[in-house]
Parts: sequence; C-alpha cells; structure tokens
Amino acid sequence: MAVQADLNHAMSQTASGPELDSARVGVIGGSGLYSINNLESVREVQTDTPFGKPSDALRVGTLNGIEVVFLARHGRQHHLLPSEVPYLANIWAMRSLGVRWLISVSAVGSLREHLRPRDMVVPHQFIDRTRQRPQSFFGDGCVAHISLADPFCPTLCDWLATSAAAAIPTGHHLHRGGTYLCMEGPAFSTRAESELYRSWGCDVIGMTNHTEARLAREAEIAYASLSMVTDFDCWHDDHDAVTVEMVVGNLKANATATGPILEQLMGNFSKERPESPAHRALEHALMTAPEAVPSATRERLDLFTSPYWGNVQPSTGRDLP
Repeated sequence: MAVQADLNHAMSQTASGPELDSARVGVIGGSGLYSINNLESVREVQTDTPFGKPSDALRVGTLNGIEVVFLARHGRQHHLLPSEVPYLANIWAMRSLGVRWLISVSAVGSLREHLRPRDMVVPHQFIDRTRQRPQSFFGDGCVAHISLADPFCPTLCDWLATSAAAAIPTGHHLHRGGTYLCMEGPAFSTRAESELYRSWGCDVIGMTNHTEARLAREAEIAYASLSMVTDFDCWHDDHDAVTVEMVVGNLKANATATGPILEQLMGNFSKERPESPAHRALEHALMTAPEAVPSATRERLDLFTSPYWGNVQPSTGRDLP
C-alpha cells in the first residue's frame, strides 16, 4: 500500500510550483557507497517496474529534514556489472517514488594531471562510448526526442558544487565542470584509448553516468554527478604503481566524505527547491499522437508523459522535414 501511495503521489505531480515542495531527492550510490549512514526513519521499498526489478531495494528516509530515496547502483553486494545495471528500472522506480532531483555518487578515473585521487568533480558534459545499454524509455510505438545539450542539469550541478565546496573534508578538493567519458566496461581502457579520450578534452572516465543521465532527462528528473577520483587512468606514469589497496582506500575515503556533502545539500534543499528545465523535458518532445500509441506502451510511459499527451498534434501521415 505504501508503494502504491508513493506512485499515486508521483503521478499527480506537475513540473513546477508548490507540487515540487513535496518531491523527493534521490541518491544513487556507485562503487564504495552502498548506504547513507545518517539516513533517518528508513524504510525499505521492494518494487517491481514495467522494466523489471531495480538493482536493489530502495531505501526511503530523511536526511537533514529532506525525504531522500537511496539506491545502490550495483546492488549492496556489488553483484552487477556496469552493463548489467537495470538502468530503466532504477530510474522508473526513482520517479515512481516522487524523485525529481537525482544525485549520482560515482567512482571515476582521472584523465588530467590536476584531478588527483580523492578529488571530487561535478562534471557538466558527457561523451558516450557505451554499446550495450538501453538508450530510451521510448520506442514500441511511441517516439520522443529530448534535448540533451546540457546532459547534467546546470541548476542542480551548481547546487551540488556549492554544497560540496562548503562541506568537503580536508584532504579532498572540488572541481567544477569537466567532461565525463562513459565507457562500456567492465575492462578499463587501453593506453591508446586513454590518450584518445584526453585528446577529445575529456577529464574523467567512468562506466555508468551517461546512461542514467539520459534516462533521467526522459523521466523529467534533474540529474547531477559527484564524481570521486580513485586513481589516474592508464595514460599516467603513476598508473602501474597503483595497487588494489590504494584504490580501495580511496574508495572508502571518498565514500566517507560524501556524508557531510549530502547533509549540506539537503540543508540547502530545506530552504528552497530549485526548479530545473529538466522538469519540463517532455513538454514538446512527444511526436506520436496518443491514439497511435499502443496501450501497453502508454501504460509504461504514463508515469512521466501523462501531462503532455494533449500537446501532440494528431497524426497527419507525413514525415517531418
């Protein structure tokens, strides 16, 4: 019953105004972050979605007065490869629980000398090199085209970076902006690939965030990443000296450092809820007239498309130019 109440609440929300006051903030924890220790009044939500089961149970609780939904991306036992993460189910489940802002906490490798292990980056751009991931909630009789020019929500990135700057512990440094190269994995880059990505202007490399950001935008969720550097990618002379113990130590230190940052962010949310263009991403994105959409497809999509079916012009039978 609690899950259905959450779903009814989520579907009744519009994209702005007082409705956002009751929306939740989501946190997806990557390698090293499998829970939020200071989350209070926690309940676990086991849910199914039209796209299968999420990576793990979602944990709903309160952090600094704000309702937060937490999910371990790879499962709490870290049993899912980056290519095996059920991205569609994870994002759909977040939206069904009323999440309209989503923070990814992720481990990354550095492609730049000044981005050192244990530094934190709030990137603004992506290059996608994945090959085995779902790219969209749409298809199966319904077409939509979202804008992904700014794949991370600029508003939420600013809020996250400001909060991180105010709360980051000693020994860590924050960097605003940069480009995240999203690779398929699970193997890391070759040296030639690493140098290629550097020549493209990329700053950090990971295996998950672009897929989440793309789907979050379709679900009208503002998305930002706290990318935590664990080591240099293989382009760097020090790479061969990196040990598993060093990487694990950096993972643990970075995960510990996220606690005060998330508390600071939620404290800022308690004063004001930032509206985002992402909250209206589908307003003019739908291309298929509702009468042409198969009922099963429409049922899967109604969680975030229901306010906009009236915006679609009836089908003319002509291709757009």
